[in-house]
Amino acid sequence: MSVLKKFYTLLTLLFSAAALAQTSAPVEDTLQKEYMYIEGDSIAREHIDLDEVLILGRLSFDSDLERRKYLILRRKTIKVYPYAKLASERLVELNSRLDHIKSRRDRKRYTKIVQNYIEEQFSAELKKLTRTEGQILVKLIHRQTGTTAFDLVKDLKSGWRAFWYNTTASFFDISLKEEFQPESNQEDYLIEDILQRAFQDKKLQKQPSALDFNFLELTNKWSSSSKDRKPGKAI
Repeated sequence: MSVLKKFYTLLTLLFSAAALAQTSAPVEDTLQKEYMYIEGDSIAREHIDLDEVLILGRLSFDSDLERRKYLILRRKTIKVYPYAKLASERLVELNSRLDHIKSRRDRKRYTKIVQNYIEEQFSAELKKLTRTEGQILVKLIHRQTGTTAFDLVKDLKSGWRAFWYNTTASFFDISLKEEFQPESNQEDYLIEDILQRAFQDKKLQKQPSALDFNFLELTNKWSSSSKDRKPGKAI
């Protein structure tokens, strides 16, 4: 696998010129500093704030089999990510609303409404997922919320309900306690790589992870482990 490179870089001079839209106007002060005006902004600036740019290199694989596995993983990850994103948004909304509800009875009633809404909204679609898609979804829910699917069910329902859900899921080789661990699990790292590429290509809407990890460090770690392998099929 080729080494992926992430670094912070300045946007091209052409882009900077376009951003200024030919509206730059140097202004001199007593220290002879040069200022500029950016279109839509009435405040003179000494510099332009540029966005962080993530550069992703091409991937290569040892064999056609490994390449096919990655493509399958990519298809399934892109399919289930929106569900994990939605789960995170609903959880944030729930917690935000509960912060403003003082009555214990009203809090319980509102939580019940959200529970039923989420279950009804997810139920039909989730039944269509394959076992591997379901397990990827469980991992991504942990990535987006910082909480395992098991604990989410436990908090929203009860410990017994969570235990039952996890036992039922185990029949299909799915653990609701599964965590997203790209630091120690190479498949999880590949899932993160897939997400970063999909974000860049606008195939998925980016939502920050609730977990604390550095993609650059992960890339260096997993790339170094395959440094001595012969290059294979690229993608």
